[in-house]
Amino acid sequence: MITIRDLLQITIDKEASDLHIIAGYYPTIRVNHQILPLRTLEVIDSNTSQILLEPLLNEDQKHSLISNREIDIGYEYDGYRFRINLYYAQGKLAAAFRLIPRKIKTIEELNLPASFHGFTNFKQGLVLVTGPTGEGKSTTIASLLNELNLNSTSHIVTIEDPIEFVYPTGKSIVSQRELHQDTYSWNVALKSVLREDPDIVLVGEMRDYDTVQAVLTIAETGHLVFSTLHTNSTPETIDRIIDVFPAHQQNQVRSQLASVLKVVVSQRLLPHINNTERIPGIEILSNTNAVANLIREGKTFLLNNVIETSEEDGMLLFEKNLVQLVRKGLITKEVALIYALRRNEIQKFLT
Repeated sequence: MITIRDLLQITIDKEASDLHIIAGYYPTIRVNHQILPLRTLEVIDSNTSQILLEPLLNEDQKHSLISNREIDIGYEYDGYRFRINLYYAQGKLAAAFRLIPRKIKTIEELNLPASFHGFTNFKQGLVLVTGPTGEGKSTTIASLLNELNLNSTSHIVTIEDPIEFVYPTGKSIVSQRELHQDTYSWNVALKSVLREDPDIVLVGEMRDYDTVQAVLTIAETGHLVFSTLHTNSTPETIDRIIDVFPAHQQNQVRSQLASVLKVVVSQRLLPHINNTERIPGIEILSNTNAVANLIREGKTFLLNNVIETSEEDGMLLFEKNLVQLVRKGLITKEVALIYALRRNEIQKFLT
């Protein structure tokens, strides 16, 4: 019978990003964004999924899974880390495994713009990396944090669910805290972090009112904060943060966000022209005086125009980046059209 270690090894050997175990299907991996069933193996039944997945959990995690019907955990195998979400589908135990690269890649290795190095020069404020699930947000933030880890003398505190990348020894010290293992509550961990003498804080995800409020407060108290949001564009990110708060607080939050925000990056992974890898498409919103004023005044609908006309301030419209990638021969024109958020803009730039 196939073992979980066998499946994890296949995932590593095939350089897959994900492994899925679902009753009624072959074990399935994702390579270059494509789902590939492992048809040389047997279809997984409900008993097999239970046998494969239950040993990954300790007793506390088993109780949590039964109570909540899903759980996120981190797992190490042969020097590799996996982020795992165990869940129930039609009453049967299933899991999605995300393979975390062993080496934290540099900004250059990730094909990110050189301007990203500037994000590590901020002394305080908020840096956001946004985009849908599975678009490389955690990888980008890990690259930025590791650059700080290797080159600055700082205390970096991360609050994650679960821990993904593990940082090597550098000039900084790094405290990585995992939900359910090192802390039992996002809210308590975020309140405690200010008493842990941090210089830099990573909050894995701004997920609700309490998390967003805490992130803004940590940034406002003189710390450099990195976090993520599931939004499609940089202006949408601003709206999402404001909309988390009740109407009577929104003016205050606009002012707070305008003061602490440094940069918002929106990221998508695009199929390379050779179909062997994916490369990032990027949008960058820098918080200039003009942007801060629009945030305070609630005029985020004007941000697209500011991004398009402010390249000298380090901004980059997503569609302009798509065109750059087309002209460099990295993606096809068809890919650019498919992934564009603003179809009129991409048509204009491609002509």
